[in-house]
Amino acid sequence: MLPGRVALVLICVLDALATGGCSSYLRQAVAGQIQLMRQREPVAEVLADGATPSSLRAGIAAAQAALDFAHRELELPDNGSYRSVVMLDRPQVVWNVFAAPEFSLVLREWCFPVAGCVTYRGYFAETAADAYAARLAQAGNDVSVIGASAYSTLGYFRDPLLSTVLSLSDRAIAGLIFHELAHQRVYARGDTPFNEGVASLVEQEGMLLWLETRGDQPGLCRYALSLDRERLVQDLVADARRELRQIYRGPGEAGARRAAKATAFERLRENYRRLRATWSGPPHFDRWFSGPLNNAVFGAASTYNRHVDVLRVIFESEGRDWSRFFRRMDRLARLSAAERSRVLAHIERPTARRSPAGCGQATAG
Repeated sequence: MLPGRVALVLICVLDALATGGCSSYLRQAVAGQIQLMRQREPVAEVLADGATPSSLRAGIAAAQAALDFAHRELELPDNGSYRSVVMLDRPQVVWNVFAAPEFSLVLREWCFPVAGCVTYRGYFAETAADAYAARLAQAGNDVSVIGASAYSTLGYFRDPLLSTVLSLSDRAIAGLIFHELAHQRVYARGDTPFNEGVASLVEQEGMLLWLETRGDQPGLCRYALSLDRERLVQDLVADARRELRQIYRGPGEAGARRAAKATAFERLRENYRRLRATWSGPPHFDRWFSGPLNNAVFGAASTYNRHVDVLRVIFESEGRDWSRFFRRMDRLARLSAAERSRVLAHIERPTARRSPAGCGQATAG
């Protein structure tokens, strides 16, 4: 999610030229990236160390298998990323701060000379992220702080495997590697929803192919079910977004709109509870719904899933051929954000996702 160290250093230089000094935010980003690069240990050396725990060895093995698959089958970059390891002393590598006005679903943006505009600010220390979020909240914004176990330097550097990733399940490790490598393959400056949409599509389709290739039919069907259920939840959220837009655009005192906003969020929770009651088992989305719901949370979720369905239509139209799909993405990335949005808006969203063979019918939206 954050730019690479080269980009951050360039940002600092340009920021210094423009304002007379590199901001404290950019300094912490540069320092955090440099520290990660200095801590890298080659995978071979970590595995050769007799003191390396078996759980860490298993995570590295899963990551290397997924990485080889990503290069061979998904045509994702092979530039030395994820061939080294960094052990962290914290549960997440970065914490991203999202913010939106009290009566708007549009995320606030922060713009930099090199990286362009992004809809979050990433911090290597949770306390710093919380402090900045508190200042935004005090100014009247809805805020959300979300930890991330990994991020991409967009190919500027050979990204390491982080201990925050290696503690995950084999499936989660594979999905994360596919997602982050996709950021290295396609990047549109200043368009976070498009970049995250491409990465999420590559992650999802890559996972389905990875599970199918491994002959893991139960795992394949469980993952397909999780995507179907996530889509149903996204539909509930989309309905709530439409209701909130009407509230925010409508007349009335701030207090009345604030009360209507709270009612809309509670209605969403109740709609989820009714949907969940129809499911015979996991996966569930209880953790997301049990946390605070606000405009920033909605905006962050939308950033990742806004374009996935239409990008899947493009993937299907290209015969599920990764070379052709990435060429289409490269052409889209070269457009302006407004032109890209117009192109994607004219692609009809499918009513259902194609279900893998042997897993039954996909759930319609």
